[in-house]
Amino acid sequence: MELPLTIRETQEGLLKKNFSAVELVDSYIERINKHGKELNIFLTVSEDAAYKKAKEVDKLLNGSSDGIFDQYPLLGISFAFKDLFSTKGVRTTAGSKIIGDYIPEYSCTFVERVESAGSICIGKANEDAWGHGSSGENSDYGPTKNPWNKEYVPGGSSSGSAAALAANMAMISTGTDTGSSVRLPASFCNLVGLKPTYGSVSRYGVIAMASSLDSIGHMGRTVEDVEKVFNIVKGTDGKDSTVKDTSWSKRGSKIKLGIPKEYFIDGVDAEVTEMVMNATKVFEKEGIELVDISLPLTKYAIAIYYIVMPAEVSSNLGRYDGIRFGGQRATFGDEAKRRIMLGTYVLSAGYYDAYYLKAQKVRSKLIQNFDDAFEKVDAIIAPVSPTPPFKLGEKADDPLKMYLADTFTVSANLVGIPGLSIPSGFSKKGLPLGFQLMGPRFSESTLFEIGKLYHKAIDFKPEVALQ
Repeated sequence: MELPLTIRETQEGLLKKNFSAVELVDSYIERINKHGKELNIFLTVSEDAAYKKAKEVDKLLNGSSDGIFDQYPLLGISFAFKDLFSTKGVRTTAGSKIIGDYIPEYSCTFVERVESAGSICIGKANEDAWGHGSSGENSDYGPTKNPWNKEYVPGGSSSGSAAALAANMAMISTGTDTGSSVRLPASFCNLVGLKPTYGSVSRYGVIAMASSLDSIGHMGRTVEDVEKVFNIVKGTDGKDSTVKDTSWSKRGSKIKLGIPKEYFIDGVDAEVTEMVMNATKVFEKEGIELVDISLPLTKYAIAIYYIVMPAEVSSNLGRYDGIRFGGQRATFGDEAKRRIMLGTYVLSAGYYDAYYLKAQKVRSKLIQNFDDAFEKVDAIIAPVSPTPPFKLGEKADDPLKMYLADTFTVSANLVGIPGLSIPSGFSKKGLPLGFQLMGPRFSESTLFEIGKLYHKAIDFKPEVALQ
């Protein structure tokens, strides 16, 4: 079989008996055995369970296969789950040794839905511990390396999830995006990554980082694949009260795409700016109207985020006290300690009004900024990161420098809107580059439409690292 495959190609191949589900799992396990350890991608490989499920898939396909993919839309599709996702009977560590032996008694809603749709769990992917990071270097189990160049970071915090797809060890991977953690690794690893609208996908069973910001997303090689998975996992489950069943429709037949001047400023790498501008030219040729817009409060987004997020982190991590959850010997890593201390400080008496309350007020103004912009445009195009992927260790000793990697992504989380990271080529050093599309709440279908239009226009072909 020729790899990489899309969901459509995989299922067509299974139906035509070009290969079996067991052979697909064989190919992924072979790649994991060959490259997984040096790249530090998986914390747990579910080899036995994957083969068991693959045999069930083949048995189903050997029977009457009429309408089988209507009944099981993800039949035979292998997933790598970020280790924040609770998986029944499979170790779930959150990238932290504090809960290194935790085996959940249940699966989160996302996992339940994709497994009911016929998917196969390949394993649990490495990550920045608790989702704290933009590079993949904060895992208690060691950093993940970028398969496109092992000297560089894959992006974080869903580092192993992105690297698993880039190295062709699964077909779809999951991630959480609290400030950038799906879109950034997707961009750094040449993948499509979705941060959905807050309230479109249930958070139930996913270990919480910052509860008002966490979005449950995923990555794939094509927009079509990411869209297919989203349509399966979205919607109410009766377990997460923030989830709604709703959608947004664009105003007319012609799409208007906003270009915010605040995202193209001094300090943004020239290759990144050029790449986004080239994408806008493609869209213009395809009949999309480009509109210059302003989001003046963007400059405050990173400051708001690093007050609101740590406050919620300090609250959520309080349960891992060695009594209710977590071992008594393991301790939090440096990044978790930083966020706990900062969050506890801004919530403490005398500082709550000065920091946390003020940040929430400015957050409301930022939401209004975006609402005003979406009165003029259907979506916004922007860089994902101010720079291409950076080297392992390059920013590890400077937390503030690392935090600035999220400059262009945190606004979507603060506002609660969807963001779609789309691969668009490679830098002069051969490192992946991408841009993001952001839209109004529940406008995922419009972002998918724009993304598919772009990839069709440039005749995009998924590529795999480590050929």
